[in-house]
Amino acid sequence: MALDELKSAIPDFAKDLKLNLGSVIGNSELPQQQLWGTVLACAIASRSPKVLRELEPEAKANLSAEAYTAAKSAAAIMAMNNVFYRTRHLLSDPEYGNLRAGLRMNVIGKPDVEKV
Repeated sequence: MALDELKSAIPDFAKDLKLNLGSVIGNSELPQQQLWGTVLACAIASRSPKVLRELEPEAKANLSAEAYTAAKSAAAIMAMNNVFYRTRHLLSDPEYGNLRAGLRMNVIGKPDVEKV
């Protein structure tokens, strides 16, 4: 299982991360579509090629085509929001906080999966 390979690559100083990864995926009460959609979105958001390489195949095997696309869309929206809002927060000119974001997020309104 790719999850085991990923966990074995985590160094001892990050033992809690290894334990959390196993317990979140292994003991989740989420339905499989929500669990693996979340796993895929977080793997993409981690920006780690190794994490994505290890988790994406299993996520894809556990997701419908619609849920797979929705998870990738969620990761894209997360990245866009993280960059925009964090940047606006860090800018020294308070006027930036008053500007309209104008970001397109149509996928939130129509994700092709249950909105939950």
